[in-house]
Amino acid sequence: MTPARAAFGLFLAFLVAAPFALPEFYVTLMNYIGLAALVTLGLVLLTGVAGLMSFGQQAFVGIGAYATGVLTTVYAVSPWLSLPAGLALTGLAALGIGAITVRLSGHYLPISTIAWGIALYFVFGNLEILGRYNGLQGVPPITVGGWTVDSGRDSYVLIWVATLAALVAARNLLDSRSGRAVRALRFRGTMAESFGVDTARLKLVVFLYAALLAALSGWLYAHFLRFVSPGPFNVNAGIEYLFMAVVGGASSVWGAVVGASVLTMLKEWLKDILPALFEQSGNYEVIVFGVLMVALLHRTSAGLMPAFARLVPTSRREARPREAAPLARRERPRAGEPLLDVRAAHKQFGGLVAVSHLSFDMKSGEILGLIGPNGAGKSTMFNLITGVLAADDGEILFRGERIDRLPSRDIARRGIGRTFQHVNLVGAMSVLENVAIGAHLRGRHGSVASILRLDRAEEARLRAEAARQVERAGLGEHLLDAAGSLPLGQQRLVEIARALAADPVLLLLDEPAAGLRYREKQALAALLRGLREEGISILLVEHDMDFVMGLVDRLVVMDFGEKLAEGLPQEIQRNPAVIEAYLGGIE
Repeated sequence: MTPARAAFGLFLAFLVAAPFALPEFYVTLMNYIGLAALVTLGLVLLTGVAGLMSFGQQAFVGIGAYATGVLTTVYAVSPWLSLPAGLALTGLAALGIGAITVRLSGHYLPISTIAWGIALYFVFGNLEILGRYNGLQGVPPITVGGWTVDSGRDSYVLIWVATLAALVAARNLLDSRSGRAVRALRFRGTMAESFGVDTARLKLVVFLYAALLAALSGWLYAHFLRFVSPGPFNVNAGIEYLFMAVVGGASSVWGAVVGASVLTMLKEWLKDILPALFEQSGNYEVIVFGVLMVALLHRTSAGLMPAFARLVPTSRREARPREAAPLARRERPRAGEPLLDVRAAHKQFGGLVAVSHLSFDMKSGEILGLIGPNGAGKSTMFNLITGVLAADDGEILFRGERIDRLPSRDIARRGIGRTFQHVNLVGAMSVLENVAIGAHLRGRHGSVASILRLDRAEEARLRAEAARQVERAGLGEHLLDAAGSLPLGQQRLVEIARALAADPVLLLLDEPAAGLRYREKQALAALLRGLREEGISILLVEHDMDFVMGLVDRLVVMDFGEKLAEGLPQEIQRNPAVIEAYLGGIE
């Protein structure tokens, strides 16, 4: 048994023993920790993993609590029937709010969450059916068979079963095709879109999931206290939940429990200790609490859970994938068929013309080089082809279909894979997981299937495909290493492996040989020639002329966004305009 598993076993043993061994006060405190952990877990996924900061989760707790409060006290609905009703109401509210909120970026996003959090708090306090600021009393207890959950110790079981189930579900989600996409959202949204991830939809899904966890907490809270009022759902509570996520470890699922435990326990202890210390009552705990939290975050900026994890020696959790049935392959066009046709593509940024009415085409089975000095517009042209940027004018056709108005994810579906000029990997994820993102469109199971572990067969095939491409790129010994720990040249090979995992028809490589040593460049050239033999066409941007001239079939030379020359490598090497503008006179 690994130390991590032993620690988890001890935690479960403590949870089982707690209601029998702890005084009533601490059992109640454990209930509050479990309720807070549910909300915090949603924030870990939303803020720590997906990068969407929210100060308004307490409003969703309130919707869940008030929904069951009204249905059970006013309409005499069973608590178990009020749960799906509350989740449905919360889901509708989250979809409406999230459709607007998650599209915001920068400081506008957290400010908007504060705004709707405050608005919903005043809704709770001003509606007559909700009891205004006096709240709703007499919320009935939950019954399970013949068991009535009407005490703190009984509620403990229900609360912690729900919390543990949510924690396991979150781990399942992150360990899946959908989870890899979620982890790429925070810093690598452009990359994720380029491999078929609908980032706007995925952000909304994560926002909805966090809201439903908060609503579940609100449902449990209402039946635990048997009373609902607006006070616990003000904006201060939202800040506190976010603080719990940060203190526990905003990117760690179990950090939700750690953060909720530390803040809840510390607040209660300070309330008892400080008045006795200062010999007078007052809110001293707020001051001391703030100072302690600043000191804590100063020492462990990533939160407590990562710090604890460093103290416990663990074996590498991620296992090498086992062999699995290969994924279906895309049908390749016949050699020589028209593949890519760029017609007078134009892109301008203010007064800067990055690409000026550029035209070229390529056939299937061809390696075409796109070269030019720095700033010539090569990477911009790549972004136009892959939909990262929209062309201002002109047309881009792929296999006879116009694609210049399509989003990146739809272009990826048509069989265009790419690497980036500046390495675009999720550094904290392993090489295997980064490459598996490339195969995103080759899977079908979504978030619900991932949570329920119904995606395991497909996941095994995706991981096996990713491992095959990593081996193909010559990085088999680094399969489980963090991608960010590799040198630049090897990170570029990881990007190539990721693009190959997408099973492309056309592969766009932006400076793939940068940072590679001579033998590595030779191996890369052999790999690219092998891909051409398999029917994969390659559009290549590269500054290493020895590498380019010995590899490509044709060259297109750009200068100041315009096409300077086009032809065979030998013709380009002898072209006086190219020699002057790019090769600097070197033959």
